[in-house]
Amino acid sequence: MKATELGAAVGRTSYPGRGIILGRSEDNKSVYIGYFIMGRSENSRNRVFEETSDGIRTAAWDPSKVSDPSLIIYHPVRRYNGCTIVTNGDQTDTIRDYMAEGFTIREALLSREFEPDSPNYTPRISGMVMPTGNYKLSILKTYNGDPSCCCRYLFEYDKPIAGQGHYIHTYMGDGDPLPSFEGEPETVTVSGGIEEFGETIWDNLNEENRVALYVAKIRIDNGKVVFSKIFNKFE
Repeated sequence: MKATELGAAVGRTSYPGRGIILGRSEDNKSVYIGYFIMGRSENSRNRVFEETSDGIRTAAWDPSKVSDPSLIIYHPVRRYNGCTIVTNGDQTDTIRDYMAEGFTIREALLSREFEPDSPNYTPRISGMVMPTGNYKLSILKTYNGDPSCCCRYLFEYDKPIAGQGHYIHTYMGDGDPLPSFEGEPETVTVSGGIEEFGETIWDNLNEENRVALYVAKIRIDNGKVVFSKIFNKFE
């Protein structure tokens, strides 16, 4: 499958929601991670990313404007036992906790489903990078908008191709209700250094709706983060 240019993929719609991009660097020595959040409401836009000891968390830019923290405050990225976990909700903690008990990402996500934010029922998207450089992406979503059925998809990429990545996001575009992501993660180009990777994503996200972006470069063979950067709209 031919790879779509990264900037074109993330800029295709004004509201992809929250997105994860995982891919191999051109020199095949690293995995790049990108995670972004967008917002239409004041509550969703009132956020920034903050570094933590094992990844990042979301935080309110102006705490006085927070109306409902339940689905907007969480740890999108956490590292555990050489693996990097990235998700769009508190299932980051679910995956880490299950791994600590010897279970897999698949088993962890069997305990979760899409978000309860009717009528959108936002999909839960998750990714994990292994120390080997292999990675996985997952989405939990309704069946054509029907919350009585949860559809679970897990995509596993062994020995990913250098210079290519995979992009998954929560929504196909703007709307009311918001239309959930459809199909497999999109194959995208991964070129240049990690800072160029981050700038390409940030510059092509809709300027009005973009809120924050985190990118990281993970070394293949030990899973260590060798570089990371946060882009916050409010900073």
